[in-house]
Amino acid sequence: MKIDCIRVFCLLVLMVVGSSCLKKLDQFPKNDQTAFTVFATQEGYKQGLAKLYASMVLTGSPVRDVPREIVNDEGSTDFLRQYWYLQCLSTDEAGWTWSDKTSPIGIHQMAWSASSQTVAGLYYRCYYTIAICNNYISETTDEKLISRGFGAEQVQQLKQYQAEARFLRAFNYWVLLDNFGAVPFTDEKYIVGSGVLPKQMTKVDLFKYIETELKGIEEQLVDAKDNEYGRVDKATAWALLARLYLNAEVYIDQDKYNAAIENAGKVIQSGYTLHSDYRQLMLADNEKLGKTEFIWTLRFDGTNTQTYSGTTFLVHAPAGVPGSVSGTNGSWDGIRMTEQFVALFDTTKDVRGQFWSKTQTLEMDVLVGNARSGYSSYKFRNLRQDGSVGHNTDASGTFVDVDFPIFRLAEMYLIYAEAHLRGGGGDGAIALNYLQMLAKRARPDDLQPELIPKLSLGYIIDERGRELFWEGHRRTDLIRFGLFTSSTYLWSWKGGTRNGRAVDAKYSLYPIPDTDLSANKNLIQNLGY
Repeated sequence: MKIDCIRVFCLLVLMVVGSSCLKKLDQFPKNDQTAFTVFATQEGYKQGLAKLYASMVLTGSPVRDVPREIVNDEGSTDFLRQYWYLQCLSTDEAGWTWSDKTSPIGIHQMAWSASSQTVAGLYYRCYYTIAICNNYISETTDEKLISRGFGAEQVQQLKQYQAEARFLRAFNYWVLLDNFGAVPFTDEKYIVGSGVLPKQMTKVDLFKYIETELKGIEEQLVDAKDNEYGRVDKATAWALLARLYLNAEVYIDQDKYNAAIENAGKVIQSGYTLHSDYRQLMLADNEKLGKTEFIWTLRFDGTNTQTYSGTTFLVHAPAGVPGSVSGTNGSWDGIRMTEQFVALFDTTKDVRGQFWSKTQTLEMDVLVGNARSGYSSYKFRNLRQDGSVGHNTDASGTFVDVDFPIFRLAEMYLIYAEAHLRGGGGDGAIALNYLQMLAKRARPDDLQPELIPKLSLGYIIDERGRELFWEGHRRTDLIRFGLFTSSTYLWSWKGGTRNGRAVDAKYSLYPIPDTDLSANKNLIQNLGY
């Protein structure tokens, strides 16, 4: 699927007519075909699985997937763009130029509220995917598979599909835990339309649920690197567990760094390798890195997954980058970054920043309305390694072929090193070697890049910024290091002031959208909102 079934999905998605979210979490994708017809064959189940994966990359439709009062623009109903806004734009990594009604207003300034469209966009998109995963999982019970005449070998294959659906559901619940904390919960046992409103699950219980699900599906998932590119496997589950455990002190006030090391180690030992040239990680043929450095990616295709979100957004939005550099029809002049973030890089030797400065000033003196204020980056480009444009790019030069890595090997190296420093065990020499491997790739012209890394938490937070920027990690990282809301680290326009200021600790979580609070009296708002 691009998954292989992506073209089939593009037809399937046209059949989907979900509820209008009037009951918010009572979202259920209905179509004119009965479940018996859709799931009568193994191929039907695979096509259904393709729909679950594609829900992570394609945009939805206002009213159908997200209430119109929340999002007016279809281009802002996907997962990745909404996730990127909340994880990256809220930090030193990025500022946004525009202030029209479809823009992420107030996110960089930490001025969001329970009525913010951007906050609600990610919340509802996660629940849309959870809802269709719940439905799919409910169609893969032993009873239903046997009643539909599947043999033992087919059942084994379909249970693998079920495990993949359970992973996608667990991943979306992790996103909700990380961004919103205690949230309403539904699984395949929840009866849509029953009139019973979902109950709110505590952070502790949600953490345990995600952990239990990921451990529970391990045996059903295929071995690391043995699945089709773009689908999950055992290593993907270990990678999410490693990330979950690394942040356990933030989520549930418990130290689980030893488990973070254990699961990151499992991924590292699965045969992945660093790609030699960092500058080629986010190109239009980066599918070549699947099963080498990339553990799990969201796949984008300029012909079959056309969306103004996803990596099309990440290629076009950086300010000032000309089409000849990005491999597109030009820049949308949206994203710039703070001078504090640029300062993390040794720009003369570290190749990872890939900063665009020709039309930009270093200082972000103006946040809204001046696209030239602040450097941007051409890290994401719709060009292949040979310099040609992505092969599935549409004729207009708008939609791109760049895949987005949710998990890659470099993050596992960094998790191992940080968890070791935080008392999780492991081997200090191994941790330092992982950092040296990243440094050597980052500084190919440095005579002794291995002397740069320091086995310290200060080095780790800066190195995570350099290595993983714009990949959806920065907010979570700054929170874990106590830097997100405090005065310990300030950046331009943090808290809405030019030089930055500390903000209320409540901003470490986003609020539950007021539309859902109004619809579900079981919910309690996050403290301070």
